[in-house]
Amino acid sequence: MRDKTDSYWMADLYGELQLEPPGAKRSWLAVVPGLLLVAIAACAALWLSEHYGAPAILIGLLLGFALNFAGEDARLLPGFDLASQTLLRVGIVLLGLRVTFAEIASLGAGPFLALLAIMACVIGMGILAARLVRLDWQFGLLAGGATAICGISAALALWSIIGSKRVGQEGFAIVVLGTTLASALALVAYPALAGALGLDDRQAGFLIGAAIHDVAQAIGGGFAFSDEAGAVATVVKLSRVAMLVPLLIVVGLLLQRGGTRDAGTGPALSLRRGIPWFIAGFVALVTLNSTVALPPMAGEWGASAASFFLLLAVTSAAIKANLSGILAHGWRSFVPVVGSTLVAFILALSFAHFI
Repeated sequence: MRDKTDSYWMADLYGELQLEPPGAKRSWLAVVPGLLLVAIAACAALWLSEHYGAPAILIGLLLGFALNFAGEDARLLPGFDLASQTLLRVGIVLLGLRVTFAEIASLGAGPFLALLAIMACVIGMGILAARLVRLDWQFGLLAGGATAICGISAALALWSIIGSKRVGQEGFAIVVLGTTLASALALVAYPALAGALGLDDRQAGFLIGAAIHDVAQAIGGGFAFSDEAGAVATVVKLSRVAMLVPLLIVVGLLLQRGGTRDAGTGPALSLRRGIPWFIAGFVALVTLNSTVALPPMAGEWGASAASFFLLLAVTSAAIKANLSGILAHGWRSFVPVVGSTLVAFILALSFAHFI
């Protein structure tokens, strides 16, 4: 017999509800302490990133781990929830300012189809690798999807659909750490490898844009090779970002039809219930950015705000993560990210020779 708590969890379609008993009331001031702590940690991560060159996301993750003790304080949880749920979704919406339909069309049919094939194989590899090391396939889906699309941003968006009850804070933190380190290594290695292999500008741009996870590092890696390669890498990478929404819809429907129907397992997506507001918002901003000449400052502010909100979400997730649970996962948890990264590089290199 179900009680009210079961019904409460079943109503949490997209993770929007906070972890409180039904009927509980909360003042908006309750979010201030936790949100303030996360914001201070995020600002510290940005400062350290600017002065020492390490990715802000990685530093935010490490600072979140250092503040992990704060996750036990119930007074801070409302702010942590706001950062890791609502602000995460706002950040996903603002990512739409980075993409236009014209940029995707300029890639051409052949390279675009090759890109789709690479992304599908990378996601499949993430799931397969997870099963080979006896991890849950949904963890592999998160790792493969993050690798295939745009690293941390995709990991956050996918995690908001998969749900923290299917893949916990610990699993998410491992994916963030793995993809961040992989992107940093790829930024150094891939432009040099492209030059050593004798790739031309267009081929190198496709390789770098299709194989590096993080948006900024993929674009930076392209321009590190040449200006023309940077332009190609930018278009290829943003085309991958544009595939985020279709992937979220497919994943949501897959989870709904795949038998994960127990109450409280996560935010299953249903077309009958409508598309989540943050996915609709992302599409709306891409459409707006494609049809209206927005001021350059608006795009810059939107991109900066998106990056900061996603940094808040990662930092908050790290604070709430169970560190003992992360350590208990061991080396096996990094296998899906490593496997997906290798497949992305091999396939992108293979297709690059035909571009």
